[in-house]
Amino acid sequence: MPTGRAVEESNLDGGYLRIATEEAFVIPELLSRWRDMAEQGTNSDPGFLSMWGGFYAFSSSERPASIRRRLVDLGDERVADMDRTGIDHQVLSLTAPGTQAFDRDTAVAMATLANDRLADACRARPDRFTGLTAVAPQDPEAAAKEVGRGHDLGFKGVILNSHTNGEYLDDPKYWPIFEAAEALDTPVYLHPNTPSRGMIQPFLDVGLEGAIYGFSVETGLHLLRLVIAGVFDRFPRLKLVVGHLGEALPFWLYRLDYMHAAGVRAGRYETMRPLARRPSDYLRENVWVTTSGMPWAPAILFCRDVLGPDHVMYAMDYPYQYELDEVRDQDALPLSPDEKRQFFQTNAERVFALDVGAARRGAARITRP
Repeated sequence: MPTGRAVEESNLDGGYLRIATEEAFVIPELLSRWRDMAEQGTNSDPGFLSMWGGFYAFSSSERPASIRRRLVDLGDERVADMDRTGIDHQVLSLTAPGTQAFDRDTAVAMATLANDRLADACRARPDRFTGLTAVAPQDPEAAAKEVGRGHDLGFKGVILNSHTNGEYLDDPKYWPIFEAAEALDTPVYLHPNTPSRGMIQPFLDVGLEGAIYGFSVETGLHLLRLVIAGVFDRFPRLKLVVGHLGEALPFWLYRLDYMHAAGVRAGRYETMRPLARRPSDYLRENVWVTTSGMPWAPAILFCRDVLGPDHVMYAMDYPYQYELDEVRDQDALPLSPDEKRQFFQTNAERVFALDVGAARRGAARITRP
């Protein structure tokens, strides 16, 4: 790891910047606490133990060791990897499960510390890094305040690593987080976690609980819960970003609309009530998808077709899926130069309120002899 050939030409070739929008990091203190929880048995959640109780936290084999090293690096190695693959700018977010595996007080403290460290990294390299605010949903009011503090630190969005100890954000007790994000016009990135305790076992039995399939099922379910609960009716200007080309939901748009309407008419479920719009409308208007982990042209083109080209943007999923040829391959998509610029650059700039070009020009003035 990685494989392929390095990008040798200028990142600016083609007339656009490459902004990667789902790129992970972790602070050493948080990683150490995850390891302690696994070793001491203070977190018995099978998903947490599957991800951080063994392979990623402790294995000395090449892949997990490389991922651990790259996750904690917010400096030279990360920038060198970006240059090697042709990435101009990363939007950085605290990796799963983030703070959401902890008790409330620890989670709040870890979110604060992680955000302070990320702010330092972004200030040091504003031309290369933008941050998303980590929060602790275990304390929704404190999380809402941290959304505001993150905005003051210069962050351009909020990262939520899906469920929190098996609880989902469709519960209104968590909605102060969405209220704060909407008020600041800052997007929320809903990132996968391993399936919750109540749904994981059939995945775990056959090794499907992680990125191969379980992540997508878990996060797609979470997003649908938000839609069905009326989150976007309550917060109509809320922007939600999901990775992995929408966790397969773009393929289901027709059936979601058809079956939701049928369910509302039947009155079978108390939780399935009329919405202001069709489920697919929220997915087309309030949700943006990134290509993280899914650099597959047919799927990218399909999502651009059914969601609209302004709702699909590039991500690599660094360092979990770090491939030297990925940007080169995406440059070969059958899109016009203007469409590629939208895909790689301007969609991200619009959704996350970025001005990467200005940051790069500022950095060049600082470093110019």
